[in-house]
Amino acid sequence: MNNGGTAPARWRVRGGLAACIVPLLVLLLTLVGACGKPPAPLSNDAYIWQRKWTPSVTSAIEYSSGFVQTWHVLAAEKDTQDDWTLVSPGWATLAAAHAPVTAVIRIDGQLDDLNTLPVAHIVKLAADWKQHGVTLAAIEIDHDCATSRLAVYTRFLSALRAQLDPTVKLTITALPTWLDSPALDALLAQADESILQVHAVMNPARGLFDPTQARARLREFAQRTTHPWRVALPTYGTRVTWGDDGRVAGIESERPMLLANGFTQGVSHELVAQPEQISAFVARIERDALPGLKGIVWFRLPTDADERAWSLATWRAVLTRAPLTAAIAADVRQSAQQPGLFDVSLVSGGNTDAPLPAVVRTGSSCEAADGINGYALDYDAHGMLLRRVQPGLLRAEMRRDIGWLRCGEADNKKVSVHVEP
Repeated sequence: MNNGGTAPARWRVRGGLAACIVPLLVLLLTLVGACGKPPAPLSNDAYIWQRKWTPSVTSAIEYSSGFVQTWHVLAAEKDTQDDWTLVSPGWATLAAAHAPVTAVIRIDGQLDDLNTLPVAHIVKLAADWKQHGVTLAAIEIDHDCATSRLAVYTRFLSALRAQLDPTVKLTITALPTWLDSPALDALLAQADESILQVHAVMNPARGLFDPTQARARLREFAQRTTHPWRVALPTYGTRVTWGDDGRVAGIESERPMLLANGFTQGVSHELVAQPEQISAFVARIERDALPGLKGIVWFRLPTDADERAWSLATWRAVLTRAPLTAAIAADVRQSAQQPGLFDVSLVSGGNTDAPLPAVVRTGSSCEAADGINGYALDYDAHGMLLRRVQPGLLRAEMRRDIGWLRCGEADNKKVSVHVEP
């Protein structure tokens, strides 16, 4: 009786251990398998920020079909002069893209009284866009207000949300400077999604984008919102002029130079988002897998006519996470019009825009030379050279003239130039 009762008890204990161990082994194997998997890629959205839809904009949208999930299209602007300006996009192009569309309302950050922008205007805009056959996924409010104005901004969003069609999401852009405010939580609660902007004109040394600072901001933001969110990353360059007081006096990007207070003098710098740096940053945040981070919104859609944005070849390579390859060589060609005059160019190969080289060495005994397009003539102990005076990118598969040489009766074989490593 005792033996008969003891044996089943022992089996019950062993069976209980097996029942615990088997699920643990399954969980362990699952975790090991998950660690070996590559990180899930973040989705790609993109801003169409052009105010005029030229053929180059249409061509860029068609080129990007298939790897952009949602288009964030500039729809209207409200400036500090109380002017409400509508942007008319290419409706047929958007409809043919077969992708969801977010209509972006840009409200100048200096606008103090948001009551001057009736909510009814935005509600009507949403209804109008639906009539044009696009799949309107969201209304996005882009309002870079001061941190002290977040409570006012929150009340405005609450009023808008109450009247907006519930089938249309409400999205907002967010600034890193807002992270120090306790009012941010209430603001983010009003939006279905938010987009953290981590690129900005700061100073020449830090440029448009600081990856270390950006990762820190992303981690902070992930702790502040309970809703899905995305990060806005740059694809462009801009020329910035600083005044003697250290403040930004002018910005030249997708628009002509914008000058403040009639200021026309100052120190200018060309700030450029480097494709390799941005690509590495994307790979890192995909590995980080931050809570709630759903994707990237690229600012802005490049076109062939946009000289301050990446080339379309680079744009596609970065968005598809393809390996980036770059090669820049110097080339010299004899002028057909003037004997003895030679044009110096840089030629780009590979699939990515590459930084302009710092020095292009002239290996000949030419008697005169000069630089153009960001280069100037200089000399050192080894002779004459063209030195870069403004940073920039050379687009993939493109040529850029950077100077000229005058070399008497020499021919191409006797005139050589090369990029210094």
